[in-house]
Amino acid sequence: MRLLLINPNTTAAVTEACAAVARAAAAPGTEIVTATGAFGPRIINTRTENAIAAHGILSLAAEHAPGCDGILLAVSYDTALMAVREMTGLPAVGMTEAAALTAHMLGARYGLVVFGTPQLYRELIAAHGLADRFAGLRSIAMDATAALNTPDAVNDRVVEAATRLAEEDGAECVVLCGAAMAGMATRLQPRAPVPLVDGIACGVPLLEMLVRLGPPPATRGSLVRPSGRASTGLSPALAARLRGGG
Repeated sequence: MRLLLINPNTTAAVTEACAAVARAAAAPGTEIVTATGAFGPRIINTRTENAIAAHGILSLAAEHAPGCDGILLAVSYDTALMAVREMTGLPAVGMTEAAALTAHMLGARYGLVVFGTPQLYRELIAAHGLADRFAGLRSIAMDATAALNTPDAVNDRVVEAATRLAEEDGAECVVLCGAAMAGMATRLQPRAPVPLVDGIACGVPLLEMLVRLGPPPATRGSLVRPSGRASTGLSPALAARLRGGG
């Protein structure tokens, strides 16, 4: 099995951190291949950056998905997830979607620890249909790259945020959102009062399961692959996907 991990921001260190967690979570025989954004924001925190990242994800998927069995989005807003499913016809999983679904199986209520804009995460949880058992979130007022560059300072804030979610909001499980937090749940679990969930570590086995189920590409509904769509100025691979090739 060959899984494509896409990080649409342009920080290669984030891709490397996610890839390490993905390979540790993968079953024997599963190959993890990666793709990093070639243009756009270094870190995605705003609506504007997220919109730019959607183009980047589709370009990367169009180029790198051939030969792969499934796609994992290493971006905490699950950017362009439905479009990736539509365009490629492959099983595709968003890291926050995967973590939130897993959290539902570990506790009656769950919370999020995030970098970036809290409202975007609230909207994402609602869009996934997972709001009923959502306890709340805590946003860490630091750039996400701090998780890579100054991990000790970030670790303390993450543990504090997870503890507050458990004690003040009744969260029985906490999702650590963000590609830059990949691997942090395992390191910090001994310091946390409730289970911590990592979207990459959850996303890989969920994606493996979907691939093994062997679902056929959609032939009805909103996820039918594009065909016969003209375009201008897109990458050759993305333009070909819109025409129905690739």
